[in-house]
Amino acid sequence: MADHIKIRPATGTWVVRAAGAVIGESTNALELVEGDYPAVIYFPRTDLAMAFLEPTDMTSKCPFKGEANYFTIEAKSGPIANAAWSYENPIATVAAIKDHIAFYSEKVAVEQV
Repeated sequence: MADHIKIRPATGTWVVRAAGAVIGESTNALELVEGDYPAVIYFPRTDLAMAFLEPTDMTSKCPFKGEANYFTIEAKSGPIANAAWSYENPIATVAAIKDHIAFYSEKVAVEQV
């Protein structure tokens, strides 16, 4: 793993809410810290209501994690575009985040409860 990336179990229970609705809750989330960036919580797909997440055509590339794929959240109040991302085939050094999805905290609420 790149020296500046640390992945560990996120302690406690974590919830993600979009437009007021809970779309995921997990006691198995991961916390990824990359350099000086704020920690990001990655939720296992099995703990998310995947019916609300629609894959988009957007992708981005990180030299340390691989190619990210994005999701729009289909909320009752309307779509929240590209609000979440995942690394479908992450680089081996960050393989722990495979089958996990992270969310932009500016677009949804990610909270420890």
